[in-house]
Amino acid sequence: MISQILFIILAITGTALFTYNVRKVIRNIKLGKATNRSDKPQERLITMLKVAFGQTKMAVRPVPFLLHLVVYLGFVIINLEVLEIIIDGVFGTHRVFVGLGGFYNFLIGSFELLAAGVWLACAVFLIRRNILKLKRFSGVEMKSWPKSDANLILITEILLMSAFLMMNAADAKLQALSVAHYTPAGAFPVSTWLQSLLPNQVSSLIFIERFCWWFHIIGIFGFLNYLPYSKHFHIMLAFPNTYFSKLQPKGEFSNMASVTNEVKAMLDPSFAPTQTTSGKFGAKDINDLTWVNLLNAYTCTECGRCTSVCPANLTGKLLSPRKIMMDTRDRMEEVGKNIDQHGADHQDGKSLLDDYISREEIWACTSCNACTEACPVNIDPLEIITELRRYAVMEESVAPASINAMLGNIENNGAPWKYSPADRFNWSEGS
Repeated sequence: MISQILFIILAITGTALFTYNVRKVIRNIKLGKATNRSDKPQERLITMLKVAFGQTKMAVRPVPFLLHLVVYLGFVIINLEVLEIIIDGVFGTHRVFVGLGGFYNFLIGSFELLAAGVWLACAVFLIRRNILKLKRFSGVEMKSWPKSDANLILITEILLMSAFLMMNAADAKLQALSVAHYTPAGAFPVSTWLQSLLPNQVSSLIFIERFCWWFHIIGIFGFLNYLPYSKHFHIMLAFPNTYFSKLQPKGEFSNMASVTNEVKAMLDPSFAPTQTTSGKFGAKDINDLTWVNLLNAYTCTECGRCTSVCPANLTGKLLSPRKIMMDTRDRMEEVGKNIDQHGADHQDGKSLLDDYISREEIWACTSCNACTEACPVNIDPLEIITELRRYAVMEESVAPASINAMLGNIENNGAPWKYSPADRFNWSEGS
């Protein structure tokens, strides 16, 4: 009964803490402006199934795709066993689904093969990051915590899979010794090879089996509550993020309603705009971005695919699309903490633009859209960059000299060049 009570306390505490943390994340996302992403539900569902479930955009890089697929399937399928662990933990039973017979043996055998695959995939990922040191895992933004976060998760996965296999190995050996409570059940194609490493004493085997059982379930609840603080929250957020992603052609700029109303009023004096206040042009802080932009920031897994294809970054410029998303998330977390400590109206004198993302970064972007095409979960850094640019130009009238010259030419000549419209066809003279 003591172990059952401890398990129930652990389950309730772990679930409550996770719920509390998730509610804070949702609160932070809602700091963004409203935007309608409820249109075309069928098309959105298909996009989510293809990109999040099917991981179609991951397949561009076959090796990491296969490794990630193994970890993804392992995470989803092996955790089906958590249901049995929960029932066993609450009622004090052992392998409560043993009544499934041959199908149960198939399940446990499949779980073991997947666990071994996850173990190997995580080991390869650790090698790629820390020994091979692939370039896209480095950068000015990938220091300290971001680097440690990835390694910590991979090591945790390896430990959890090791505990699962050792638990099964001890269990199988106890079954073979006909120890009471350890009913013969399951197939152990992987953990069978580990049994020779275990002692033959029943008491020692029971200790190992129970220790690994508790380590596994505590690790699962610990991992669950670590997610909201980690880039690995994409495990859950990838699905809503792809569902609410932009359906229009990537890179297509959205027209600002206030500007559109002004243009319509100029063309048609009888036009009566429904929006009477212009509000703020562009974005200076996270409150000026949409909730979808903020959801994007929380979903970013810092894989670096966006930065690895960014032409500005490849030519040595300061811009890194991954850093844009990480900075947005960091600023959002800071604002959330300010709300918790000082209330919703607190102003800390900081902003996303300048304090987190520099002017040099946003103007280095060529708007080529390579980053959004490369992102495995449809994150759109370009939209955030565009909104920051809009604020700089339309609210502050601050832009690089080349941009100001181009805007002046458009205003005066109707084209980005300094030539008068009357001179546009001079090039054809004498031909």
